[in-house]
Amino acid sequence: MSKKITAGELDKADTRNSFIIDLRDPSAFEYGHIKGAVNIPPDKLESADIPKDKQVIVYCKAGIISGDITDDLCGKGFDAWELEGGYAEWLRFKMENRMITEQVELSLRKKFKKSIWCKFTKAINEYQLVQPGDKIAVCISGGKDSMLMAKLFQELKRHDKFPFEVVFLVMDPGYSPQNRQVIERNAQSMSIPVHIFESTIFESVFNIEKNPCYICARMRRGYLYSKAKELGCNKIALGHHFDDVIETILMGMLYGGQVQTMMPKLHSTNFEGMELIRPLYLVREDDIKHWRDYNDLYFIQCACKFTDTCSSCQEDGQSVSKRLEIKKLIAQLKTINPQVEKNIFRSVENVNLSTVIAYKQHGEVHNFLDTYDN
Repeated sequence: MSKKITAGELDKADTRNSFIIDLRDPSAFEYGHIKGAVNIPPDKLESADIPKDKQVIVYCKAGIISGDITDDLCGKGFDAWELEGGYAEWLRFKMENRMITEQVELSLRKKFKKSIWCKFTKAINEYQLVQPGDKIAVCISGGKDSMLMAKLFQELKRHDKFPFEVVFLVMDPGYSPQNRQVIERNAQSMSIPVHIFESTIFESVFNIEKNPCYICARMRRGYLYSKAKELGCNKIALGHHFDDVIETILMGMLYGGQVQTMMPKLHSTNFEGMELIRPLYLVREDDIKHWRDYNDLYFIQCACKFTDTCSSCQEDGQSVSKRLEIKKLIAQLKTINPQVEKNIFRSVENVNLSTVIAYKQHGEVHNFLDTYDN
């Protein structure tokens, strides 16, 4: 029976003589973790350098696998303790009775004005994402990107340069009670009036073996379009950022054999009169993380039934997603060329069709030989 420590006890404890192990996959750890924690997935524990002269605190996503691992460490002579309820319970504890609206809003007007606010408004203007008379469903998943987007739209409304409406829409596709509480408490603490509706998407895709994440994403978008239209909206806003855009470009080239990008806005093909917009299109993920950490904010990541059981979302049986591989590749290229991210983005703005062998437009294939002898 593993020794347990609660979130409240950990929050009050002096952890300078503790070694905190986060068992989750690297992408989840990168998204958010307990301050001072070290990311050591279960398959890396045997080779990890864990100090025996410190209290070892172990946590996973929801306290499902951490107990057995804590017992194993105790059996090897470590003073190991399991964080009861895992990261999800710790998040719930941190969200309790917290109001930080003024602090968050001031940070966007001051500290993050240049890196976040100005890039948000630049995308709005450059790609004509918001027009007078729009009613926009700002879609909130509960993560850092969509929560930031919601606060930016509230700030845009305060400027009141032209009339438009926003609805802050949260779809619950089958979250655990703990994850739903995190979303609700974050919204409450930041004064975001969310409209929550429910679906059974997680249940529907749980037994799908091939590409469940892709199917889940497509189903989510359909539900969001449908609900937004029901509420009288003509647009849905998603929280994809600059890094998502350049990762998509490289994924298309390296894994899909095509040149394409994630567009700043799209007309819906299935919901007449509806558009999808991406207002964080020019905002860097590192700046979003900085905003999150500066304001001491904590968010859920994916929160589906796959990640709730402490395994990472998998694509075609692979433990590391293709997007994470691309993210690592870009980081490596950046060490050689600091401009590589900007250049990837600019590459799809500077396409020279006279040097392209073939391209598609509206489903029709065009080849350079069509006009070569002209």
